[in-house]
Amino acid sequence: MTTLVVGDVHGCADELARLVDVVQPTRLVLVGDLYTKGPDPGGVWSILREAGAEAVLGNHDARLLDVIDGRRPGDVDGAACVEALDRTGPGWRAHLAALPLFLEGVGPYTVVHGGLAPDGDLQRTTRAMAISLRRLPGEGAPLWHEAYTGTRPVIFGHDARGGLVWWVRDGHPHVVGLDTGCCYGGVLSGFVVEAERLVQVPARRVYRTVDGRRVEAT
Repeated sequence: MTTLVVGDVHGCADELARLVDVVQPTRLVLVGDLYTKGPDPGGVWSILREAGAEAVLGNHDARLLDVIDGRRPGDVDGAACVEALDRTGPGWRAHLAALPLFLEGVGPYTVVHGGLAPDGDLQRTTRAMAISLRRLPGEGAPLWHEAYTGTRPVIFGHDARGGLVWWVRDGHPHVVGLDTGCCYGGVLSGFVVEAERLVQVPARRVYRTVDGRRVEAT
């Protein structure tokens, strides 16, 4: 078994394909934020469908569901993403709607997009925390993983500004953050669970600036 957990893809199908080709996983898991921002959401869905990939719900996935349901009619970027995905057929919608907040049993790890309650208790982890948590509430509060005391090993995404997180406990990666800003021209990061190994491929180019503007190909 070779399990590859991949950070925030954000429509970067080329980079996802290259990462999968390097690792050749038997199980593919994504930390959410699958489609928006990048150039090829349809290509991402094709890879996920072919691989039988698993994923958790990210905050941008939740926004895309709101676009589908008409709760974000002004989201032009989301509407364009939906149009591109619909050209691949209807299956992506059901897949997106069924994404869980957490995946347990990914080796010893729990996979979540945003973060967990500080003690790792899933019952105390709200939907908002699971898809959007970066920093604990309160002025000057730490990033959630800086205050994490849970025994549950966890892999997460959602924080491109924070970049790679690699916290080791008892000689093994205990908290792994995989959002390394591929759509912003960074790298796409993957974690091979059984080997406890980080694998990265560089972005082909910058697809989106940090302030949200799309970068046109030249």
